[in-house]
Amino acid sequence: MSARTLALVFGFALAVAAPLGAQEAGPPVVDMDAVVVSGVQPGPGLWRVSKGDHVLYILGTQSPLPRDMDWDAREVRQVLAEAGAVLGSPGISVGADIGFFRGLTLAPAALKAMRNPDGATLEHVLPPELYARWSALKAYYMGRDRGVEKKRPLIAVYELYKAALERNRLRQGGIVGPVLAKAMKARGLKSTPTVLELKIEDPRQAIADFRGERLKPQDLECFAGTLDVVEQDLPRIAARANAWAVGDVAALRAMPQNRQQLADCMDAWMQTEAARKRGFTGIDARIRERWLAAAEKALAEHRVSFATMSIDTLLYDREGYLAALAAKGYRIQAPDELEAADEAGQADGEPDAPPAPATQVEDVAPATAL
Repeated sequence: MSARTLALVFGFALAVAAPLGAQEAGPPVVDMDAVVVSGVQPGPGLWRVSKGDHVLYILGTQSPLPRDMDWDAREVRQVLAEAGAVLGSPGISVGADIGFFRGLTLAPAALKAMRNPDGATLEHVLPPELYARWSALKAYYMGRDRGVEKKRPLIAVYELYKAALERNRLRQGGIVGPVLAKAMKARGLKSTPTVLELKIEDPRQAIADFRGERLKPQDLECFAGTLDVVEQDLPRIAARANAWAVGDVAALRAMPQNRQQLADCMDAWMQTEAARKRGFTGIDARIRERWLAAAEKALAEHRVSFATMSIDTLLYDREGYLAALAAKGYRIQAPDELEAADEAGQADGEPDAPPAPATQVEDVAPATAL
């Protein structure tokens, strides 16, 4: 999957997810002062997957987005007013069957697993040149945060990335999710589970195993790549966020694929012995199969369905989700293609616009969510 937006939760507090990019090191700090849009913005149009008179509309999601935008979601609310099924984005959920009190006893161990083994700091575990780059960026974006120095490189660098986004008026959530939740609640709709669910049968031992894992070359590649993103890619990330906000799918399509991919950082975690021996292999294919099965079921059972998916996946994953549906006879139409057909008067008799709403759903300001 290209540009995955996965986040693995290991136990309770161990989140291993970070953007990746890899180029030669740039200057230590670049203050981009990016200009990002604000106010009410339309977002992109919807992808349309159809067979006969059954249609699945897909909203391509983007992260991060401009922090101060409000999403004008009228088109999506029209679809949700008629949708018989709502599918979440492809992803993975890692959990454990444990009770509340047992969970409380495991939480301190999970927090310790976020730190470097033997009390080491980043200065001890990173090569000097990499630590020098980290130090300059950390001082600029995070100030005198000493606690982060004790955390594992993948976790520390993700916190740096989040701080850099905030500094540049970008955010990773809270724009789309609240609007979808409001519209679904109004109709009593619940999201159809699509994520691949993995269970950790021995959470205490799994945490202990992970705590013993040492730094690997993949960890350093992920760490260095994320520093590249913070040093060099924030203007382009802001441009992509702006293009999503104003609904310019053609501009997104013309831009280079988002370099802030999670793939290698996720692979660094998946290649730990703690993950491998618990069956965390072939994850990409299993996630895709899970989502495609849910999508085909929704298309078969409902005249109108709705789903969300990373817009990078929709634009660049040529041999993945949409290609698999096309190979099975579904018609795939991107929003800019639908707009071009409308402008050229080449409608083929199928309804290109979402169905008229049966119920009116009131708009709300974004809260905190997806």
